[in-house]
Amino acid sequence: MSRIKTKFFGRGVHLDDKKSLSANCPIKALEAPSSVALSLQQHIGRPAVPIVSAGDSVKTGQLIARADGPVSANVYASVSGTVAGIEKRPNPRGGSTDCIVITGDGKDERVSLPPLEEITGETVRARIAEAGIVGMGGAGFPTAVKLSPKTPVDTLIVNAAECEPYLTCDYRLMIEKTDELVRGFELLALALGVKNIIVAVEKNKPEAIAKFDSYPQLGVAVLRKRYPMGSEKHLIYCCTGRKVPPGKLPADVGVVVQNVATAYAVYEAVEKNKPLYERVMTVSGEAVKTPANLLVRFGTGFGAVLDACGGAEESAAVYIDGGPMMGATLLSTDYNTRKTDSGLLVLDRRTAAIAQPTACIHCGRCAEACPMHLLPMDIDFYTLAGDYAMARDRGGVLNCIECGCCAYVCPANRALVQNIQMCKQKLREQA
Repeated sequence: MSRIKTKFFGRGVHLDDKKSLSANCPIKALEAPSSVALSLQQHIGRPAVPIVSAGDSVKTGQLIARADGPVSANVYASVSGTVAGIEKRPNPRGGSTDCIVITGDGKDERVSLPPLEEITGETVRARIAEAGIVGMGGAGFPTAVKLSPKTPVDTLIVNAAECEPYLTCDYRLMIEKTDELVRGFELLALALGVKNIIVAVEKNKPEAIAKFDSYPQLGVAVLRKRYPMGSEKHLIYCCTGRKVPPGKLPADVGVVVQNVATAYAVYEAVEKNKPLYERVMTVSGEAVKTPANLLVRFGTGFGAVLDACGGAEESAAVYIDGGPMMGATLLSTDYNTRKTDSGLLVLDRRTAAIAQPTACIHCGRCAEACPMHLLPMDIDFYTLAGDYAMARDRGGVLNCIECGCCAYVCPANRALVQNIQMCKQKLREQA
């Protein structure tokens, strides 16, 4: 065991983590749903291409959509049954995506990937791509691509910060599946060709820290509790002192960062020949009757996930896919889970920020809190004025990580993150 001396990036915000609602809830497997709708785009990049059609019989773990190029990911059936068809379904982030709808047969017949004859860096990367594994911390970037950097790297950082309030799915993996996770870390390091593994954990998780301390092959970085500590660039600085320049990738400073849930998926794919078709999700919030950490099959309806926790209280005001800072507000629970969904939150009227925005009072709090040292108030002003180039050049909108610190501290309740997202979209359209 070795402790890593850490730095602090400054700024950000201190949040009430609200983790006590679900931190002591062991992982439970949610019963296989009667039907699922599996999105063909559960990742960054091109949508997967379906290889099944209506009427086909499928088994749990069977490939149903193939990656379309390197920046894409395979999709596997999460239940056994019959393909009902391919149809458009709304997604939590807006718009709609093509989904393969499967009607379950209740048998849950399963198939596995073929065992690896030899475990090497090359075969591990190939297995990760084959299993459809993507970054499960929220970004959804295909993991095999991230493990093939164009520049030399020397360090793997495992992001175990889980700094978003309420979410405890990674924490439960850390304390319930520690041996499996560490094997996943080793496999990721093997795929990268590095030996230096740093596990970065916020200090509000002492039980997880104690478990990782017992593994001599790991460096453990105990991080100050601060949001957004789990941001990739800030995590790298805190653990190594290296700064990722604007427009550059972590690999450009010799580091690759992977999430805890991703590492567990890698372990299952290599050691258990299991493709990625389910994950642990946290269901929490003041308006959830029974908070829980559930092993949920992809394509399960959010409504079914919530029902498994006793449903919502009458005081329910806001439903969120993910954490409260970077998650997407849901119009309803009529959506289906995907690889990147780490949580479902239901907040009551007292907790949720539902006040209407008012005029900016030019207090500068958003700039003081911004961990990227940007000017959110300028971005907001220029975006609403339609001058997206000035939002880019003066406000630095393209460097924004959309962490939500600015909106959290804004006394005028400005829709800063939404406007930043809109500005980026407009700039992409212009380009």
